[in-house]
Amino acid sequence: LHMGKTMKEDLTVVAKYINKLYPPEFNVFSIYAEHYHNYFASQAKKNAESHLEDKDIYLLLSWVHNFYPKDMRKDHALAMELDKVKLGSLLPSSLSKELENKYLYSEEVTVKNSLSRCLDKEIQRWKEDKEPEKLNGHFQSELLGIFVIQSIYSSQKRAEDISKAVGEELSCRLLKELPAFLRSYRDAFEDFKEKSKKHRHYKPILIANINNCWNFR
Repeated sequence: LHMGKTMKEDLTVVAKYINKLYPPEFNVFSIYAEHYHNYFASQAKKNAESHLEDKDIYLLLSWVHNFYPKDMRKDHALAMELDKVKLGSLLPSSLSKELENKYLYSEEVTVKNSLSRCLDKEIQRWKEDKEPEKLNGHFQSELLGIFVIQSIYSSQKRAEDISKAVGEELSCRLLKELPAFLRSYRDAFEDFKEKSKKHRHYKPILIANINNCWNFR
């Protein structure tokens, strides 16, 4: 953030005031821009090659795909001058791709584990001597129906905020995880239906799960 702010502010000063003090052939703005970019890119590469936590990978990818090319380089005070300078990306494409794959794998595992924990909690609730909650007057599982959908949607949204391509790739991966989760859910529900017919709230629990189906569709 400090580097980005410094680069943006300094290049704005160069574009507005310093550039016009030199003859055009000196390419003053280009020289400043290239030096700032090279330093920024070297730091980004250094970070990318070190051990990064998941949140750091997400932040670095956000800089590579969003903050740097869009928020900084498309700034109204700099865009015209920067368009004349071919600065390239903050990271080599191979390194950027490597980070994307790490992020996608981590996000996929996180969502998968989250869905599994959610189902375990739901199964535990079926065993309790408690009537399911009602939403809009109907028995429904807010934990299962709403939490699962929100987990997948928010994960997709975060990925799309990095780039459209990353968002599409994660969507493809999660669309493979969802059927696997639904199969586990179905198997657990069938098991409950078969073994828990004497449960005091058997019928409301059945209705709640049937009502979940509409949300999942």
